[in-house]
Amino acid sequence: METLFTHLPLAQEQLLFKGNIMAHYAFLDSNNIVTEVIVGKNEGEDGIDWEQHYGEFRGQTCKRTSYNSAGGVHNNGGTPYRKNYGGIGYTYDAGRDAFIAPKPYASWVLNETSCIWEAPTPMPIDDKRYTWDESTTAWVEVANV
Repeated sequence: METLFTHLPLAQEQLLFKGNIMAHYAFLDSNNIVTEVIVGKNEGEDGIDWEQHYGEFRGQTCKRTSYNSAGGVHNNGGTPYRKNYGGIGYTYDAGRDAFIAPKPYASWVLNETSCIWEAPTPMPIDDKRYTWDESTTAWVEVANV
């Protein structure tokens, strides 16, 4: 039977069920692209710099990330880690100390504060649904089905 934790090694699954809050760490390739994200120990736990430890163990650059970080804000009021969650395919920008998603459209621009891609024109705010049309660089209303 598959569970939410099927992808975790047994030891990590057991720690989660004991109520421990675990940290997430992103491994980067030579171009600073996230290739894998793991669940690990919180920074400083057991007096160890886990980011450094995991990186040295794997021989890859390792950066802590958080599902709770988006646009430089922690959604639970805590400390945001590196602006955004570092998902697979994201780029780590060392100068900004931020994870940045792949650029969705050629016309979109990176918001330097949040490190989130934004359309050149804001999406209308109303009760309608829209999709981005790159050929016209405009939001297009989606017809109700």
